[in-house]
Amino acid sequence: MSTYAIGDIQGCYTELQQLLKLIQFNPDKDVLWSTGDLVNRGPNSLEVLRFFKNLKERTIVVLGNHDLHLLAVAHGNSDYLGPKDTLTPILEAPDSEELLTWLRYRPFLHHAPDFGLTMIHAGIPPQWDLLQARQYATEIEKILRGSKYKKYLANLYGDNPKKWSDKLTEWEKLRFITNCLTRLRYCNAKGKLALKKKGAPTHDDEDKPWFLWSHRASRDMQIIFGHWSTLGYYADNNVYALDTGCVWGGALTALRLEDKRVFTLPCAGECLPNAIKLSHGEHIS
Repeated sequence: MSTYAIGDIQGCYTELQQLLKLIQFNPDKDVLWSTGDLVNRGPNSLEVLRFFKNLKERTIVVLGNHDLHLLAVAHGNSDYLGPKDTLTPILEAPDSEELLTWLRYRPFLHHAPDFGLTMIHAGIPPQWDLLQARQYATEIEKILRGSKYKKYLANLYGDNPKKWSDKLTEWEKLRFITNCLTRLRYCNAKGKLALKKKGAPTHDDEDKPWFLWSHRASRDMQIIFGHWSTLGYYADNNVYALDTGCVWGGALTALRLEDKRVFTLPCAGECLPNAIKLSHGEHIS
């Protein structure tokens, strides 16, 4: 049995199946982790969602920002459905409600003591240790799975607050936690989020990639994450970044957890019309 963690798929079903063939994934004995963003931008989000749901106990998926966007649009926030979104087939599918319920019950963070690994979609601010990150993730998981999930989704959007404060309202705190786990790339030393910055790392002294702060409380954790296509594959500072921009014409990447072997499938960019071929250091918004 092998366990594979795979980066952002974003509706690129054909490329997903090609990568699974490359690694000889066997759903009867292997396990497939996903860093989130199963859906959106690519043409086959419905097929990707059905595939992972049908894997049942053979998969672990953490929620990404595009997955949350789908849930928000489906539950009363249709005004946020943009021209670049490719979510309509899911919303109109006969099994839509079943798929959305399954997605709503995915975690924001997965910790596997056997591997000594923690998986999230985006980031953890430098002030959080593993215990805090798990507590905060559990807090928003309970909300999303409970009776107030529609109100949570309605309050999801926005870059503020950028910094934690005990004076924040309940929904501001929940939005901050959500933005950390599903959108964070850069922050300053005190954990102030810089969500507008999406490009490859620069030598900015004020804001750094969250995992490069030497004082971060999670520095002894091995963390797997996605979300950052312009960063590309990265394995250093106790983190593994697996979003290699498949939907943008980059690649789809899997990491075998037992031996940390990396498998990469180059993507032609055909899953996104008019995609710009992504190379390290380019900025895609």
